[in-house]
Amino acid sequence: MREAEMEDTAGGRRPSGPGWFIVNVADAYGIRDPGAGIYTRFENRDVAPFEDFGLNVHVLPPGEPSTLYHLEPVQEAFLVLDGEVLAIVEEQERLLRRWDFFHCPAGVAHAFAGAGERGGVLLAVGSRRRDEASYPRSEVAARHGASSVADSDDGAEAYPAAGWSSERIPTPMPWPS
Repeated sequence: MREAEMEDTAGGRRPSGPGWFIVNVADAYGIRDPGAGIYTRFENRDVAPFEDFGLNVHVLPPGEPSTLYHLEPVQEAFLVLDGEVLAIVEEQERLLRRWDFFHCPAGVAHAFAGAGERGGVLLAVGSRRRDEASYPRSEVAARHGASSVADSDDGAEAYPAAGWSSERIPTPMPWPS
């Protein structure tokens, strides 16, 4: 397989087609989700989606959630790379610090929020199976702005109903090189 062509954008570097590539997190294409931190997926879903698993690095300022509280039919894995991240798991809050690892089996409801004075940086890995997530209403997650307003199996319904913006802003990753 050939090396992927890379493109430089206002949001950072990303592959412009299929192939292998190397990119530093500080240079990778970042996406700002208003109220939900900045993340990079590394892949360019429009032209070269990862087939087997997804991987992202999510920078979470204090108090900003990463996603709505949800559960998926596949396992996921999370590693805190820096700072502090609050894990909301099965209606429990757990403070994670740098190098803490969370194994999330299929069907376990979860969400995250930046914690502490600086927030945190979270590495997330999950399957690319296209099964849909479910978004249960959660009182614990609601305290962190991370709950759907009602149980839903439709993210396209759950996120707007919870007041989340659909705007995605290309933004360089706030990661020191």
